[in-house]
Amino acid sequence: MKINTSISVIIRILLWAIMLFGGATFSLYQDWQHPLFRSFYLHIFSFLVGTLVTTLAFRAAANGGKELTKGRVGDIPRLETNKLVTTGIYSCMRHPMLFGLTLLPLGWALLLGSPTFITIIAPIEMIFIVLMVLIFEEMEVKRKYKDDYKKYKTKTPMVNFSFTCLKQLFK
Repeated sequence: MKINTSISVIIRILLWAIMLFGGATFSLYQDWQHPLFRSFYLHIFSFLVGTLVTTLAFRAAANGGKELTKGRVGDIPRLETNKLVTTGIYSCMRHPMLFGLTLLPLGWALLLGSPTFITIIAPIEMIFIVLMVLIFEEMEVKRKYKDDYKKYKTKTPMVNFSFTCLKQLFK
């Protein structure tokens, strides 16, 4: 089976998988004997909140991804763009998909009901994701789109927490 995408994207996907499953495994191992982990009420509450957070994460990723397809012109690798997208959700934030996916570790942790994952591992993973965006994603788009991205960056924040923007992101 031939995968038609860049090495950079494959590495990021592998890092996601390692973080989510590694974090879950480590946290469940740590929490197995913890009394809070055995709380029925914690699991009901965390499962409901986790379902909401995970749904929002995937909805944001899907909405950002749908708009990002406008940046694919010609035959290019999957999950790549060759045209800067500044419309739709990208008109109010530069990284809507990644913002949504930043919520995924927390949603996954809540679904599992793991106190260690919720309070320690998921926040560390979320910070790591933000750092990956700041370092790698920003660097790649600056190199790829040069002055166009510089202009876009001055007008559009990395993430926008305005009600209008979040409503568009999570619709």
